[in-house]
Amino acid sequence: MRISALIALSLTLAAAPAFAKTPCGGSFSSFVADLKQEAQARGHDRATVERFFASVRQDAEVLRADRAQGFFQKPFTEFARSLISSNRMQHGQANARKWDSLFTHIEESYGVSRGILLAFWAFETDYGGFQGNTNTRDALVTLAHDCRRPHLFRPQVFDALTLFSRGDLDPERTTGAWAGEVGMVQMLPSDIIENGVDGDGDGHVSLKTSPPDALMSGAKMLRSLGWRAGEPWLQEVQIPASMDWSQSGIDTTMRAARWQQMGVRPRSGSLLAPNLPASLILPQGHKGPAFLAYPNFNVLFEWNQSFTYVLTAAYFATRLEGAPVFDPGNPDPGLGRAQMKQLQRKLAARGHDVGGVDGILGAGTRAAVQAEQARLGLPADAWPTPALLNRL
Repeated sequence: MRISALIALSLTLAAAPAFAKTPCGGSFSSFVADLKQEAQARGHDRATVERFFASVRQDAEVLRADRAQGFFQKPFTEFARSLISSNRMQHGQANARKWDSLFTHIEESYGVSRGILLAFWAFETDYGGFQGNTNTRDALVTLAHDCRRPHLFRPQVFDALTLFSRGDLDPERTTGAWAGEVGMVQMLPSDIIENGVDGDGDGHVSLKTSPPDALMSGAKMLRSLGWRAGEPWLQEVQIPASMDWSQSGIDTTMRAARWQQMGVRPRSGSLLAPNLPASLILPQGHKGPAFLAYPNFNVLFEWNQSFTYVLTAAYFATRLEGAPVFDPGNPDPGLGRAQMKQLQRKLAARGHDVGGVDGILGAGTRAAVQAEQARLGLPADAWPTPALLNRL
């Protein structure tokens, strides 16, 4: 299933501020000439620079994709069921067997679990099956020229040039996501330079064609972002009806053993890490699925900022390592996009920072919902419902 339109770029980019000091806009040819001049000032020889920028063009499709990246965020249960197909599960298990020795080496070298890497490999490109067909150089130069976030993309252009000079990127043929990400686990040029690994020993970092290169690079990147070796990331739990729901949410942590003392129980087995800090995650309120999220869970937000996407990837990783299918519970109905916008306007009018009226249940909206639920005497589980909207 082609899902790259949903996840091609972390939502961090969408929310980033503009930096007026970064050159952008104006004539595209003049902008490219300025890039060439800066590239030479950075130490690249003129012939390499000319070859890299030869035939570069502004890609209108990239700009359209960038402006259309907002999407209706499905509830976790629906989103997870749509992404975790039986085919994706079977291919994940087959790849775990096929690359068993590689995953073992990665776990020993970087401490990153195979389930996590398999999950991102699956969701980003269907295990390499669809990596995007947008010219990477053109995408990066187009986005650097556009004045929405030039400070993010201009450095990526020069890093792509560095990869070209190393023989690891072909400006005419290398393709990927519309936002310039490349390879089986979709990494930007700067991430490749910082964390790229020649896993197969051929002298190049080939994230598009070499699973060892792609998976080892992804593991190194996660470790650089703070992944802690040998620690869990997510565990499904059952919760008592008497819980103080206001203590749920990613921003509240306590030792997992303390959650257990409060009546939180693993749905299967025992607590994975009683002494680690953990947060109680209720993606669809207190009547829906429930999870304890350990510190490694937060690292995944450095890969993608969408809460539902990260939770789904983290859960899928546990499934690939043997966890049972989650219990969906019987959550209260959520809100459609129009209702969510109406709710956000009401929350903003009460002084809450919801991060914009976009119809998406982001971190700011969840926090505001939880605060209003507590004020109104409703279960403060951060799940917006028609009942809350009516009360407001």
